[in-house]
Amino acid sequence: MRNFYKQDSLLQKLLKKHLPDDFFDYADRELTHFGERVAGEIDERATHTDREGQPRLIKYDKMGNDISKVWVNEGYQATIDETYETGIVGYVHKEIPELGRKGNYFYSYAQGYLLSQSEPGFYCPVTLTMATAYLIDHYAEEKLRAEFLPHVIATGYTELYEGATFLTERQGGSDVGANEVEAVKDGDHYRLIGEKYFASNSGTCGVAMVLARMEGARPGTKGLSLFLVPWEANRSSNGLTIRRLKDKLGVRAVPSAEIELHGAKGYLVGEASQGFKYMMEALNLSRVCNAVASIGIMRRAYVEARDYAEDREAFGAPLTRYPMVQETLVNLAVKLEVETMAIFDMIKLFDEVTPQGMGAPEQDRTLLRLYIAILKKESAEQAIEFSHEAIEMHGGNGYIEDFVTPRLLRDAQVLTVWEGTANILGLEVLRLIEKFNAHEPYLSEMSRRLKEVQGPAKDLKQPVEQALDDLKQALVQLGTMSDSAKLMYPKKVAEDMALILEAVVALEAVEDDRSHAVAEIYISENFDSEKYRAEPLASKHYEKIVHGS
Repeated sequence: MRNFYKQDSLLQKLLKKHLPDDFFDYADRELTHFGERVAGEIDERATHTDREGQPRLIKYDKMGNDISKVWVNEGYQATIDETYETGIVGYVHKEIPELGRKGNYFYSYAQGYLLSQSEPGFYCPVTLTMATAYLIDHYAEEKLRAEFLPHVIATGYTELYEGATFLTERQGGSDVGANEVEAVKDGDHYRLIGEKYFASNSGTCGVAMVLARMEGARPGTKGLSLFLVPWEANRSSNGLTIRRLKDKLGVRAVPSAEIELHGAKGYLVGEASQGFKYMMEALNLSRVCNAVASIGIMRRAYVEARDYAEDREAFGAPLTRYPMVQETLVNLAVKLEVETMAIFDMIKLFDEVTPQGMGAPEQDRTLLRLYIAILKKESAEQAIEFSHEAIEMHGGNGYIEDFVTPRLLRDAQVLTVWEGTANILGLEVLRLIEKFNAHEPYLSEMSRRLKEVQGPAKDLKQPVEQALDDLKQALVQLGTMSDSAKLMYPKKVAEDMALILEAVVALEAVEDDRSHAVAEIYISENFDSEKYRAEPLASKHYEKIVHGS
């Protein structure tokens, strides 16, 4: 019997390092059970949902009335119930009974990482529910908070309201400032009128957080307010209807819809002028989820490729006897390990900064936003690359839907789009540099951490130091360019920052021969100009990296 948690020594090590002892003991027990379920029954349900049991819109009842209900199969509903009962959302906001204190995002994201190895499509609704809980908990008035938050963070005894965040409109897309949905005052609430064009978790959510523009509000993002819209009451009264479900390439488990708002009842959340700001905070949380889903897919793709290569023979020998196969597996293992460490390193900072809100040190807030942007971009692109490599390792079998590999590729593709494309993330990095001087604490932090690398890793860090110096010079040059020239390079800057950060993390993790080999290969692959070696590193370290021996 496979167990995604017990077979992942790195995840266990990260949890042991970053959680208090009693929390780790609890997490170890719970994730052992969850890791088995995810690798078994939840994985089987995911296959059924993707192939035969996709959500369906029941638009009308037998009398022709618009009911806009979304059907999901029984297995998918079982996964919903089982996953939320683990506290993947709830225990960020309330006590874990066995511990008598709240959980944290580190534990929640560890759960999401395991879930995404079998069902990244369902991790989208979990992500939206996490974002909804965050917005209600931080910004809703007490009456709204008391009424809705217990349902959004339910773990079994209270009726669950999954969450959703509705931003996208037909004319806007990434340009949220072009949004047109109106909010008209009606007593103690508002009536929302318009349409949302890509609304995920429609029909299965209990609460949607919706951006809309009040009468007389200014144009652009500064005129957007945030509203809590109860789903079922509005659906049953036809305050909102579903035009159609999107026929998506992947992540077919999540119902994504076009929504029409016909005066849907909504409640203002927080200050009217801060709606976009609130939603962007939730978006940063979702971007971390996106990165977690990416490394989940990367992990599954690597394991499938490795196991297939070890089991398959060609030309009289196992695939793993062939040097190019060894190189592929080594490079996948190294990138996966380093990127996973970097992302959970970022999550640790996220756990420290998020509860403080604007009270957190400005440098920490700025660095966190920068790390989220560069690692979301890098991990999403790598999820596609890993899925591609897994398919190629399987040959023709990798292209057949009997194997998980086609679904991994289809599901991975959306991760470069959701929560901001590479272009949008590149612009975010440029904005952080120009408006908040984010490059200064980044460069300072990378320099400090590199200086502190001693011992066996010290002999590996020179290429990383050189890359950091090159980045410093490039950023100076960037500052002198015209706007049109400057806008050609944000993605390149984001990539350079991500690779340097990951290299630093790899160097800091060196503690034995294997971790030294991981750092050596990572740095060689990303910073070394020597392409041809008489003794290739992948062959030299294959057993050590892939089998830990």
